[in-house]
Amino acid sequence: MPSRPTQKDVADLAGVSITTVSHVVNGTRAVAPETKAAVLRAIEETGYTGDAIARSLVTGGTRQIGVAISLLANPYFAALMQAIEREAAAAGYTVLLADTHDTVKTEQETVRTLRSRRVEGMLLTPAAGDGRVISELVSLGLPTVLIDRLTMRTDVDQVGSENIQSTSALTEHLASLGHRRIGFVSGMPGLTTSEERTLGYRLGLGRGGLSWNPELVVSGHSSREGGAAATAKLLALPDRPTALVVANDSMMVGVLHEVRRQGLRVGADLALAGFDDVEWSDLVEPPLTTMAQPIEEIGRRAVRLLLARIKEPDRPHETVRLPPRLMHRASCGCHL
Repeated sequence: MPSRPTQKDVADLAGVSITTVSHVVNGTRAVAPETKAAVLRAIEETGYTGDAIARSLVTGGTRQIGVAISLLANPYFAALMQAIEREAAAAGYTVLLADTHDTVKTEQETVRTLRSRRVEGMLLTPAAGDGRVISELVSLGLPTVLIDRLTMRTDVDQVGSENIQSTSALTEHLASLGHRRIGFVSGMPGLTTSEERTLGYRLGLGRGGLSWNPELVVSGHSSREGGAAATAKLLALPDRPTALVVANDSMMVGVLHEVRRQGLRVGADLALAGFDDVEWSDLVEPPLTTMAQPIEEIGRRAVRLLLARIKEPDRPHETVRLPPRLMHRASCGCHL
């Protein structure tokens, strides 16, 4: 027998065709239980390691988890991936990453690609859409944890930040400094994080004794370019805002560019408060007041929830919301 066994060696030992071996390995067609058992015995006896799927059929698992996430959407997600990989590695799992580009079509394709690699579970940051990808994963029984963008569903595990009270606190803080016209650069429409942070902004206005004014809310579509365009629109108002709450740090980059393009001083001419607290938040001048998401803990909890679901498929589903921490710096106009 060759030093590297082939599917033909497995087929000969099991007394079946190569096509049958292929169907067992790739799951492309149902095979009689006794035939499948013979093929698995042959894979084990020959030591066939032609692909990870064959090994997983014998060992009972690939020890791989899939992560479908938009790497372009926000620098926050890159930090989240590092946390996920560290926790998975500590548990003896490898991570297969697929970039969804934050579109439903690409998300569907990437999730199906990861499934074809026989991942044992899936971590997903869902794109704004109709939720069919999530429903498909749930119906297939594939252990799944949603990260960051949580839903109202109760049939899937979820881990993310608390968005409403934390955005309210940012808005209330600006109101307490005497700002009466506080604008809001919201995220991409359709995302639960966008909706929750907008609700938090509205709640904060009320708690700060201010009225809701729809002209002070402009979507920055969760992008740098969108953040700049939203800021330009808000600053063009006849009675422009004296402070802005920005719903993520991708948009904050665009906000800062537009504010400086117009020759305004952050913290003096315009107060800013943001959400995410990526690594450069305290490196700009003035440093940014933000709500820091517990990225490391979100990554750890998501992996642990997924591994618990893999081990115990019938356990009750959990939704975990972790509180962000206010990083009080100078961009809000405070002299610290």
